[in-house]
Amino acid sequence: MEGGEEKQGAVGLRCTWDIPPPAGTQAKWVRLNVGGTIFLTTRQTLCREQKSFLCRLCQGEELQSDRDETGAYLIDRDPTYFGPILNFLRHGKLVLDKDMAEEGVLEEAEFYNIGPLIRIIKDRLEEKDYTVTQVPPKHVYRVLQCQEEELTQMVSTMSDGWRFEQLVNIGSSYSYGNEDQTEFLCVVSKELYNSPNGLSSEPSHKAK
Repeated sequence: MEGGEEKQGAVGLRCTWDIPPPAGTQAKWVRLNVGGTIFLTTRQTLCREQKSFLCRLCQGEELQSDRDETGAYLIDRDPTYFGPILNFLRHGKLVLDKDMAEEGVLEEAEFYNIGPLIRIIKDRLEEKDYTVTQVPPKHVYRVLQCQEEELTQMVSTMSDGWRFEQLVNIGSSYSYGNEDQTEFLCVVSKELYNSPNGLSSEPSHKAK
């Protein structure tokens, strides 16, 4: 029986129901016809969130609704997303099938005016958006050609996020005076991060 449900603290996405349902609502069963699908529950469950459309509907004080031939309240909404709504009112926890869109449940939660569920789904969507924006950095490589005498200075002055990767000796290309000038190819790299607006940004720290 619903009246004997255990009240416990928040665990995961569980919501604590601190306000008891109105007197006289216990153990009264209610039939709901949501978009052609029948749901059977109690007034106690529907009145867990007392400002909701469902609580006001089953109390019969503020809202009037047509009923079908079985006496069920007719509600012209998508029954697919009503299941999680009703289960949340039953046990205070959001449970979704893997293929169910959270945005669809949010739309119904807003229609039925179930504040705690609205907050939970919005928090989940914000967390998901934050995770998506954490795109791994892209590595950009550059090859620089320099002479041996320029090599030390070039490596020591690298900054602005560039990092030394590899040095390739390409031999002597010409003679300067009596000395051969050895030339090198210096490979350096830099990380570019994708920001949420799609533009690339550089890391805030300087490469050592």
